Amino acid sequence: MIRVLLVDDQPLIRSGFRALLDLEDDIEVVAEAADGKEGLALAKQHLPDIVLIDIQMPVVDGIEATRRIAADPALDRVHVVILTNYGLDEYVFNALRAGAAGFLVKDILPEDLLHSVRVAARGDALLAPSITRKLIDRYVSQPLHPGADTVLRALTNREREAVVLVAHGLSNDQIADRMVISPLTAKTHINRAMVKLHARDRAHLVVLAYESGLVAPRSS
Repeated sequence: MIRVLLVDDQPLIRSGFRALLDLEDDIEVVAEAADGKEGLALAKQHLPDIVLIDIQMPVVDGIEATRRIAADPALDRVHVVILTNYGLDEYVFNALRAGAAGFLVKDILPEDLLHSVRVAARGDALLAPSITRKLIDRYVSQPLHPGADTVLRALTNREREAVVLVAHGLSNDQIADRMVISPLTAKTHINRAMVKLHARDRAHLVVLAYESGLVAPRSS
């Protein structure tokens, strides 16, 4: 069962999402919150698999709430998905840097919402390659981590290759095909790279790959 926490200051949005999610046999909405502060408290209480959280809210906004969730060891299995009215913007990029697993626009189709919740629950990033490139092209002009070279040297050649392919939006199966290895070995390379780079999830790994210079903006 995928446990979901809804955090949005608009009751109508929360009730609409809840009505849709609760219809699914494998998804359960465990709680709702009207701001980030309440959402943090409920996340600690219920330990959901997914937190669907609005970016712009009173008291504590979605970016700060995401940052606090990502920094809390007790919530390391919680995947945060940002909800936005505006689509691709700097708020979304900042949320991804803070630790979000991806983002969804609030007018998303019902079937796409359900698919996205299941994808995030598996630990996969909700970032299409085209979206990733647009984000990076717009908001990353140079590496943001001065010690990135030292960190990247900790990766093996195969781990670096796997990270590059993750940043290009490939799935584990596609990475395995490209590297001529098994999907399990591909997953192992990715997981080891995430540990070495202290990446919370695949979305964070993608951001780190670009910020470190391992993958250049506009690369194919």
